[in-house]
Order: sequence, then structure tokens, then C-alpha cells
Amino acid sequence: MSEFTRQGRRRPGARGSSGDGGGAYAVVVPTLGRPSLGACLDALARCEGPMPVRVVVVDDRPEPDVPLEHEVPPSLRERTTVVRGRAAGPAAARNTGWRAAGAVPWIVFLDDDVVPGPCWADDLALDLATAPPDSAGVTARIEVPLPAGRRPTDWERNTAGLATARWITADMAYRREALETVDGFDERFRRAFREDADLALRVLSAGWTLTAGTRVTRHPVRPADRWVSLRLQAGNADDVLMTRRHGRDWWERAGASRGRLPGHLAVTALAVTGLACAALGRPRAAALCAAGWLAGTAEFALARILPGPRTRDEMVGMALTSVAIPPAAVWHRLRGEVAYRGTARFRPTAHPEHATVAEGVPS
Repeated sequence: MSEFTRQGRRRPGARGSSGDGGGAYAVVVPTLGRPSLGACLDALARCEGPMPVRVVVVDDRPEPDVPLEHEVPPSLRERTTVVRGRAAGPAAARNTGWRAAGAVPWIVFLDDDVVPGPCWADDLALDLATAPPDSAGVTARIEVPLPAGRRPTDWERNTAGLATARWITADMAYRREALETVDGFDERFRRAFREDADLALRVLSAGWTLTAGTRVTRHPVRPADRWVSLRLQAGNADDVLMTRRHGRDWWERAGASRGRLPGHLAVTALAVTGLACAALGRPRAAALCAAGWLAGTAEFALARILPGPRTRDEMVGMALTSVAIPPAAVWHRLRGEVAYRGTARFRPTAHPEHATVAEGVPS
């Protein structure tokens, strides 16, 4: 049975309390009940330094009738609260969490698959204390441990990219005031993708700044099947929403990679054209298109296979998904164009005390 309390309270004067000053913070952890939640909470409890005023765990499982089966460490039990999410994705779950955290100056978002470092709370206290008054948020340093003795797989390399991602909410502290200014996360982002960049660009556009912190959080590579890269193509629809909201230059402002969509469009067009030519009885044109499709697909597969461990299972997975990814990426792009065709550009109302936009946050 779950040992989470439904109405966690902090004892006045409790050891390690961060107090009620400007550095007081709450931790919000959205979860789908993954086993990694226990490791995250255990690491948080072991941290040296001021403890959070409250820990809000957002149970975002589609059917959360069964209690979460993760034991809360004793030092966190009286300050931990579980709230029910709407199973609408991490953006919505984080909104639920920070709004339930109470009147705390800082909200620290942690994913349920990260492990805060042993000095995390002390380093966080320093990060918050030294944040300028116009700073809406403070980033963390994300470390992704990769296997020793072999090259990382495609999925491991993908996860390792989190270490250089800007404003990643795997560990990100935001002022409650800034969250209220922009109304939190955009809940149309239903995956753990682009919702963090969207929020950061909106608070920057509203006149705040963002600051690079010093605390360290480890993000292990979670297990995944060979089709994970195919499922990730759904993010192409989110990129459309980003463009609608922030303009075509959002990639540069967010320090985001544009990916291989142009190549996927070309390869998919060759496949469709080749099939059409074959159906129309034009074998020469169909053969040329097929050759172009094969060359493009082979180049994509090799670009993913050569940096990896080159095991049989990895190469088979890369070959299969390299055939399926281009049309999947194009499909999701088109889906996004339709779904967000009427979306308006974000027009901020600048906070009167933060009239200057500054986006210089080290990666």
C-alpha cells in the first residue's frame, strides 16, 4: 500500500526546512508510476541541504485507482502530497503540481526518472539565492551516464542529448510569479517534448531572464524497445505548434536541432512517386525513384548504425526503423499542420519590472 500522505504538512522548525523566505521551494514530480520514482525520491531525501517545503507527486496514470507502490523516505513523508493528474501529459501534470504546491516562491520540477546528486539541495539553495531578481528560472546540469566499454546505442545517444538541452524540465526551477505571468505550461504539448522550450520562450518574451545553475542531476537511460525512435516522430507535430506560437526562428532561440525532416520529405516523396509511376506503367521512372529511395534510406540507416555498437540486434533495429521513420515523420508533420492551422502567435504582456528580454543562458 502507498505510504504517500494526501495532505502532507511541514512541521514548524523541522530540521532541514528551507523556511518561508525567498529561497523556499516546492518540488513537483509528475509520474506514471515508473519504478524510477522510488530512486528519485530516495535521492531527494538523502540530499545535503535545505529540504523542500513540500513535495507534490502528480499521479498521471490513466487509471490511478490503485495507490502508487513507492515508499516515501521518512524525511519526506510529512511534506509529501499526492494529487491526481488528468492523464493529459507532462505539461498538464506539471501545471496541476505547481498550482497545488501552495504559495511557495520557487517551484522545482523533477522528472520521475532522474536522480538528484548528493549535494543537490545545497547547490539548489545557492542557485536560488544568487538568481537575479529578473530571473524567471534556474537550470540544472544534467548528466547522462553512458555504458563503458562500448559505443552507445541510438537510443542512448538520443538520451545523452538531454545533457546539452536548454531549459530542460527534467530538473528546472521556476519562480511561481513567472509561471503565473504566462499561465504555466501549454497543455497542448502532450508528450515530454518541446513543452519546456515553449515555456522558456514565453517567459523570456514576457521580459524575464533565465539563469544557468550549478546543481547536478543524473538522468539514467531508461529501457526502451527497438521501436522507440519511431514513436518519437510524433514530436514533428509539436514542432508545428512551436512554429505557430514562436515564429520560424524559434529553433535558433531555443538552441534546438532541426533534425532530418527535409531528408525525410525527400525520401518519402521518392517512395510515393515511385509507387505512382509503377501503377501508371512507367517502369523506368519507377526504378529511378526506387533507387533514390534506397540510397536515401541506406544513408539514413548508416548514419545511425556507424556511431553505435553495431551489434546484430542494433543493426536490425536501425534498418527496420530507418525504413519507417521518414513516412512517419512526414505524417506527423502533416497532422500538426492540420491540428494547429489556426493557432495564434504568442503575444506576451511584459511584466512591468522585467521590460528587457535576455536569452543568454549557457547550454
